[in-house]
Amino acid sequence: MPDLESPYSRARYPSTNHSVVELKGQSISAIITERQQQLDAVMHEISGLEEVLEGVKNLHRQLVNQKDKIIQSMDLHKRLGSALWRLPTEVLSHIFICCLLDVKYLSPTSKLAPILLTRICRRWREVAVGMPSFWCMLRIVEVNHTDWQRQAFCYDSWLKRSRGRPLTLALKCDTGDSRMLRSLLQPYINQISSLSIHFPREADQPELLLEDLPALQELTIITLHGTALARCISRLPFTLSSLRFLWLLFGIELLSSFTPVWAHLTHVEINVDQPNVFLRLVQLGPNLSSLSIYIPYGSHQIQAFEPITHTKLQSLRISLTDSPDTTRQLPDLFNALSLPNLRVLEVWGIRTWPHEQFKAFLARSNCPLKSLIFGAEGMTTDEQRAEYVALIPFLRVEVYVVDSMHRGYLV
Repeated sequence: MPDLESPYSRARYPSTNHSVVELKGQSISAIITERQQQLDAVMHEISGLEEVLEGVKNLHRQLVNQKDKIIQSMDLHKRLGSALWRLPTEVLSHIFICCLLDVKYLSPTSKLAPILLTRICRRWREVAVGMPSFWCMLRIVEVNHTDWQRQAFCYDSWLKRSRGRPLTLALKCDTGDSRMLRSLLQPYINQISSLSIHFPREADQPELLLEDLPALQELTIITLHGTALARCISRLPFTLSSLRFLWLLFGIELLSSFTPVWAHLTHVEINVDQPNVFLRLVQLGPNLSSLSIYIPYGSHQIQAFEPITHTKLQSLRISLTDSPDTTRQLPDLFNALSLPNLRVLEVWGIRTWPHEQFKAFLARSNCPLKSLIFGAEGMTTDEQRAEYVALIPFLRVEVYVVDSMHRGYLV
């Protein structure tokens, strides 16, 4: 460390005119020159030390990177040594299938399979992406108009992985969404076999989503507004076999406006406003094998139902509201119907049961009924159910009770 003391620095009251004063033969300019030389020497040493420190930092970074690579290599070889890593692709594929939620539609979320499985490692990603069945089910919850380009890219990437397999899709189509959804689905139109569409409001250009679907087999419509849909539904392809309507209530006029689609359907779920609409549907659907119908209202008017025989209906579910009108008209429904091929019958929601009319219906239909389900406790007595078994040997009769959450429990 150099000595930085000078006669001037020791002076108690240094002169303000040092440029002309000398103490002990030392001038100020000489001292400054010496200090500059000393400063240059120190700066040079600092520069050299900084280079050394930078070299140490670089060496440290290299060692840390080397350490990370060694750990990564160790982990890789540990995985290679595990039984899971050595599993054949076919076995791993079956395991992946078990990771899927037990739902009809999947959503592209990073926290759930199949997207989650593509984020574990390269091999898992290759296996998951190479399974077309993983990518055949998709729910498009909402169209985000401000971020649609990114959304559409995500959905399109998902659908491409289906590789031509039949698609099962669920869409929510709000006002202004139809054109964007159609543009997204256009490359996959020939793959769509099952489609569910929720129209929260009056359908906006529904034809964009319901026309030119040559492979469609199942269709579910969730809406309160049916008028705008009638023309599209009536022109659906003959490949369609199953049609479900949720929320929409059909009267005779609306039901007729959907003709001729009823003629080639084998499964229908529908809500009707009157019992006579149910009978009209049975007439319009000669190929029905399964029918689930909800009748929330009866009719104040006394109606005479004409006899109807349907030879192909095998499964019938009738849900009613327990009102005087429906109680009065249920016997007339059984008096009008003959279902010689019926195998499963469910009746829910009514407590006054037309026992004699139902026995006459069974005798007249002479059907191979295997399962009879009553969806209300107290609807029938033990003696009545025993009579049904006597009429049809090996008939299974079950009684369910429904709780406040509308869940049914076997008694």
